[in-house]
Amino acid sequence: MTKTLTLGYSPCPNDTFIFDALVHRRIPLGDLDFQERLEDVETLNALALAGTLDMTKISYHALGHLRRDYALLRSGGALGRGCGPLVVAREAGEMSALRGQTIAIPGRLTTANLLLQLYGEGFDQVRIMPFDRIMEAVARGEVAAGVIIHESRFTYQGLGLHKILDLGQWWEETTGRPIPLGGILIKRSLGAALIREVDEALRRSVEFAFAHPQLSRPYIKAHAQELADTVIDSHIGLYVNPFSLDLGEEGLAAVTTLLARAEERGLIPPCELPLFGY
Repeated sequence: MTKTLTLGYSPCPNDTFIFDALVHRRIPLGDLDFQERLEDVETLNALALAGTLDMTKISYHALGHLRRDYALLRSGGALGRGCGPLVVAREAGEMSALRGQTIAIPGRLTTANLLLQLYGEGFDQVRIMPFDRIMEAVARGEVAAGVIIHESRFTYQGLGLHKILDLGQWWEETTGRPIPLGGILIKRSLGAALIREVDEALRRSVEFAFAHPQLSRPYIKAHAQELADTVIDSHIGLYVNPFSLDLGEEGLAAVTTLLARAEERGLIPPCELPLFGY
């Protein structure tokens, strides 16, 4: 009997690269089947909070609010070094000048916003907007600064913007850990056996993507048509790495450190359940 799971992820190149083999059955899946839904990260966070999806990419910030209903998978996530969100503004300056100012963020439950709040107090005057609109809003002076993610890291200078802070670099320097950006969650109610089966299938999907990178390119470009091949390659190279195959001990330590710091600041509720579902 076919087991069909609803699956959410973003149209960004790192996600379409990772999930291409899974949703197009380029790998053996047995009786598993996936019904995909592509949305921006904050929409995915909201869908997970509503319990809409069986399995979804989320921000690690959102994970802090979802741990009772969803378990974390070991594969498929975005975690690494040198890939964190950037705070940008029209003029060069210091973060202290932005306290009390309006800062655009790509979503309240994004890891980008969590890192901004963990950096210090006084940065809670935020305006939520789609990640691909933030740079233009900053350039037009609609907001004092913006926290940018994804391919915006590679293109902000083209709009004459200045980097105020690399939140990822700050995180790495203060914790010694890689940056947990986004992970893959699955409903705990599906049971340990199915969760393990899905996690193993997802790992095979990542392995296939690494082994046959050109096969996923049409799917990637269909959802990132405005991006040049060089930007797509840079994006995938930055966000898809060995941690995407398996979090491992180092990745798990990064995630638990982030959640612990957020709990200490009262930014997420405490939870005693184990992160993984098997």
